[in-house]
Amino acid sequence: MSGAVDLVDVRERCEAFRGRAAALLQAIERRIVGLGPTLEQCLWCLLADGHVLLEGVPGLGKTLLVRTIAQACGVKAGRVQCTPDLMPADVIGTAMLITDPVTGGRVRTFRPGPVFCQVLLVDEINRAAPRSQSALLEAMQERSVSVDGVTTPLERPFLVLATQNPIEQEGTYPLPEAQLDRFLAKVLVPVPDREALGEILRRTTVGEMPEVPQVIDGPGLVELQRLARQVVVAPHVADWAIRLTLSSQPGHAFAAPRTARWIRVGAGPRAVQAMVLLAKVRALMAGRYAVAVDDLREVAAPALRHRLHLSFEAEADRTDADRVVAHLVESLPLEGP
Repeated sequence: MSGAVDLVDVRERCEAFRGRAAALLQAIERRIVGLGPTLEQCLWCLLADGHVLLEGVPGLGKTLLVRTIAQACGVKAGRVQCTPDLMPADVIGTAMLITDPVTGGRVRTFRPGPVFCQVLLVDEINRAAPRSQSALLEAMQERSVSVDGVTTPLERPFLVLATQNPIEQEGTYPLPEAQLDRFLAKVLVPVPDREALGEILRRTTVGEMPEVPQVIDGPGLVELQRLARQVVVAPHVADWAIRLTLSSQPGHAFAAPRTARWIRVGAGPRAVQAMVLLAKVRALMAGRYAVAVDDLREVAAPALRHRLHLSFEAEADRTDADRVVAHLVESLPLEGP
């Protein structure tokens, strides 16, 4: 909330943000059970205007979560079911020549694909071939689609939620670095605990699924996203995020003690952008008007885990990305040199 602004107005806007975010979370939880932090992290991405990569075994409700988010936000949802034979035109659409019934001449027309929506579910994204995965790059970064030299903007808000199965790798194509880097966060979907499974069983086998009320619309969601970007980040807090990102780079002066052993390639500029944006939303949802280092610590794992390329030594040490991120966070002092 930078600049000369009325403090009362700032407080009112922040409280309104917090109230709308809480209402959105409650609406989604009417149907989604047992996700806990996963759901909260998805909400961070939604309010930060960033795309989400959801990873979890089948049957955990990833697809239902995406549909529920779209319903609670009152926005148009789309879906792409990825398979090896999926073509780019199946995602973004295709230009066709048709015969004009009046003149008899040939007229170019564009048939839009499922990407022309506001919340797009890309199911099992790693089952699509690289050329089909790349069809999403422009849409995710520029929020537009180019076909035959014509660029068409996508309606805002535009959010991609992609799912992938971490276990079954046969017939899959690992996402390239450029694709992974466009996801604001990678969110892990856990297996529900005993109590949550009981509630899921009750809801899905006894009666109908609960209705999800619409608590916001597209323009209202865009306004919340704009407000989140105005949250203050003090220079020393921003510097902590920068140093954390640089600590993941082997050979850098800020590298953590085990960076060279565990990491082949560290995180880039989008990582620090993701951490700050997610931290801004977390701060607002907690009722604060400025980002704290604790906010950055909490968002580090979803912002960094898919941006670190681990070494063979990390695999030999049975060290996953989350443990590496935790090591980076714990090793980084509050004050920099």
